[in-house]
Amino acid sequence: MKSLILVDDDKSLCDALAAGLKSREYAVTSFVQPELALDALRSCDPDVVVCDLNMPGMNGIELCSRVVGARPDVPVIVLTAFGSYETAVAAIRAGAYDFLSKPVKLDAMVIALDRAVAHRRLHDEVHRLRLEVARGGSAAELVGQSRAMHRVRELVVRVGPSDASVLITGESGTGKELVARALHAASGRRDRPFVALNCAALPEALLESELFGHVRGAFTDAREARPGLLRQAEGGTVFLDEIGDMPLGLQPKLLRVLQERTVRPVGGASEVPIDVRFVAATNRDIEEAIDQRRFREDLYFRINVVRIDLPPLRARGSGDVLALAQTFIEQIGARQKKDVRGLSPAAAERLVRYSWPGNVRELMNCVEHAVTLAAFDKIGPDDLPPRVADASSPAAPETWWPSEILPIEEMERRYVLHALDALQGNKSAAARALGIERKTLYRKLEHWGLPTDSRGDGKADSTGPDTKDR
Repeated sequence: MKSLILVDDDKSLCDALAAGLKSREYAVTSFVQPELALDALRSCDPDVVVCDLNMPGMNGIELCSRVVGARPDVPVIVLTAFGSYETAVAAIRAGAYDFLSKPVKLDAMVIALDRAVAHRRLHDEVHRLRLEVARGGSAAELVGQSRAMHRVRELVVRVGPSDASVLITGESGTGKELVARALHAASGRRDRPFVALNCAALPEALLESELFGHVRGAFTDAREARPGLLRQAEGGTVFLDEIGDMPLGLQPKLLRVLQERTVRPVGGASEVPIDVRFVAATNRDIEEAIDQRRFREDLYFRINVVRIDLPPLRARGSGDVLALAQTFIEQIGARQKKDVRGLSPAAAERLVRYSWPGNVRELMNCVEHAVTLAAFDKIGPDDLPPRVADASSPAAPETWWPSEILPIEEMERRYVLHALDALQGNKSAAARALGIERKTLYRKLEHWGLPTDSRGDGKADSTGPDTKDR
């Protein structure tokens, strides 16, 4: 329900409008005295205020002006039986959002109210985003003009308003939780909770209790009942980070929640309905985990309705690296109250040259280090962490573009190895980048006598034990 404060000295009109607007999903609080309405405005948060122009004592123009002065975020609509150009101008000058003449038709009033409420909510969202940027919030990490980041932003805009489950994949530090929060902010659930849980951070028994809740006495330390994160997120979004590390024994229970939209607390006898949107993320190769029977295929299909692949920073190009660095300089400089405005050419060259194994999070850490040490308004190479300042140009892997003429198959082998090296051995990601099926990639590796197990190919193991999100 949308909330409305109605001010008119005609009580019968107030009652009639309140009755008509109730069926249009407006909860109306009416006042016949403007002073009482102003008092109520101090303790409530209406979506819109509607007031009559001609009232004894304080008229509508003065009331409008005082409402706008006290609560500029709340739109005001002025009603009058004496519609004229002059009164309309006076109302707009007083800060009114709109102006309607009496006798007002209910349909026309609802249109004006809906427009005012939409304006209010847009104002609130812009204010929220500005606060997040001012705090140095993670939304800045979506900065970038590379084709990959354009695609990510496009998917967030298109998928966000739906309730479809989303799987976000990418290396540690690429900003998976940021994308999950962006999806939540783009949805109709934005005003409800966003609850995040790292599935790799807790043992199975504790993870089950945190996720589903428990009843009193369910286990030794269960001295009181707890609702669990799924129920705490009612109406909002649940973000399951590192879902590829969820214990196998817990996966069928999560699958049932996704299918039935109910949750049974640990030790409980009945199921409780829930209304949440699921977003999951992983830095693992889920398809390979399915092949190795470490992840359920049916659960994968439930969480992977829409997939968003985040590129590693090294694959986004120098433009994104420098744009992100400048954004972080402005945020961190403001937070530290230091007048640091940018990068020297030599420092920029070092940032572009470095390979960023920790991705965007490592870049933010690097910039904070540099801003802290900077003695001038430009960051120099000596201000950067040694690992970045001293990095030489990345050693070229075995080239896939040789100087000599080679058979097509050898050229293909070298290019495939180049793709695997660039994506740290993640075969599913490499197959998508190469535009082939993962099984096709496996067949080629077997044909060339190369290992197909990511733990034995000499690359970073995307299914290894290290789950720390750097």
